[in-house]
Amino acid sequence: MAGCSEKAASQAPAAAASAPTAPQTAVTVSLVPAQQRDFVVVLKASGTVTPLTSVDVRAQVTSTVSKVHIREGQFVKSGELLFTLDARTDEANAAKARAQLAKDNATLADAQRQFARAQQLFSQNFISQGAVDTAQAQVESISATIAADQAAIDAARVALSYSRVTAPNSGRAGAVNVSAGSAIQANQTALVTITQLDPMGVAFSIPQRDLQDALAALKDGGASVSAALADGGGTFKGRLQFVDNAVDPSSGAVKAKAVFDNKDGKLWPGAFVEVTQTVSTLKDAVVVPQASLIQTARGTIVYVKEDGKAVARPIKLVYAQGNDAAVTGVKPGEAVVLDGKQNVRPNSPIVERAKESRPDGKAESKSAAADAAKPAKAGTP
Repeated sequence: MAGCSEKAASQAPAAAASAPTAPQTAVTVSLVPAQQRDFVVVLKASGTVTPLTSVDVRAQVTSTVSKVHIREGQFVKSGELLFTLDARTDEANAAKARAQLAKDNATLADAQRQFARAQQLFSQNFISQGAVDTAQAQVESISATIAADQAAIDAARVALSYSRVTAPNSGRAGAVNVSAGSAIQANQTALVTITQLDPMGVAFSIPQRDLQDALAALKDGGASVSAALADGGGTFKGRLQFVDNAVDPSSGAVKAKAVFDNKDGKLWPGAFVEVTQTVSTLKDAVVVPQASLIQTARGTIVYVKEDGKAVARPIKLVYAQGNDAAVTGVKPGEAVVLDGKQNVRPNSPIVERAKESRPDGKAESKSAAADAAKPAKAGTP
């Protein structure tokens, strides 16, 4: 009996070894063909509405406000009168300078007559040449004095012009900080701020990797830029106008500014907008869904169906945007695993999931929307 038991025990492993291996169960997945097409690189960033010009209007003289000619929030034109200052002192100085000029003109006329008499007397040998030269010097000295008087009048006119404070640019007036009778200090007291609202600028940042494309577009008149206000406030079309001359080392980005027409006044200084700019186009790029990419210890891969099996294909990501990614390492038309990739292992058999038709007539995997949003991880292929 013991011999029979030992014989049976020795035959059991042999039987197990000779038994056929059970086939691997095919993994159900959804497949998406890799497409070859032009891939538009669109830059999206948060921007701030910034006026092209905003000037704090200050008086150039210390004086008192005589009259305010504008209202808060009023739209003004360049050169429009904003404030009138007390100009009595400057008017008196201008009158004094004009009077001095008249006096010196009279003195010059007398000196010219004296010089003419001296020349006549010298021709008759009644006076010396020195007397004639003295009379001539007197005329020239008074002529110089008159030139100084004219300069003094011009200076008085300039000082008098400071009593009229005008708008340096067209725009909207902010809060008026003074009223009639207010004392103001020269170049210190801000009377009002004039902000240009049309056109309007939007400041944003461009990643360093897109700098060359932005500079190239800037040479051609500026690339087209779109700005959208939050909460459906509207979308605006403009053009790139400015790219800064240095990269910010803390962010790796370059400051940029675009200009937009703002005739309706919807773009308001300080508002936040979403900026969209087409910076370049990748010609004939191979595009796959970004959700099909898998990060591994050896780099980025996708699973491609070959002979009914999933083959791990190493790829290089060229650019990713939205739901799509431009890659190299995959040929156009190859079937890339999308849904169910988390259950796939290298060389495991796969079968395509049945598709259902959508209301728009296109076929879609039953769980495409849900699985595409899930991050995927895989072991080293």
